[in-house]
Amino acid sequence: MTAIPPDEIEKTDLPKRKIWPAIWRGIKMRCPECAEGPIYRKYLKIRDNCPECGLHLAGHEADDAPPYFTIFIVGHVIVPAALIVERLYMPPLWVHALLFSILSIATALITLPLVKGGIVGLQWALRLHGFEKAPNNE
Repeated sequence: MTAIPPDEIEKTDLPKRKIWPAIWRGIKMRCPECAEGPIYRKYLKIRDNCPECGLHLAGHEADDAPPYFTIFIVGHVIVPAALIVERLYMPPLWVHALLFSILSIATALITLPLVKGGIVGLQWALRLHGFEKAPNNE
């Protein structure tokens, strides 16, 4: 029989947090705990603390997950659109390059903070990366 580390015992005693509401709050770029305060102080820079509930947010980075999911989303939106435009209108190659380059960049810049917020919300709900002992006000 193996001993359970003290950190794991503490985690199992804490109440579970709802995952999907936390992700949705993050996608709306709001605090995953109170859903009131903004989680960003700049475009992709997470605040140190929530201005409404005081949740410690500093250091809760989502690392490489947001760019990965953003590329996945943008690719699944832009590629079918490019194929549809090609089949319907057959524009010159330079039109494709210009149009879909701009659309890809714009879609990625819009999607990236939403995805990152969702990842931070998921981290909070699963008590990952410093969110272990934060209070649960649900």
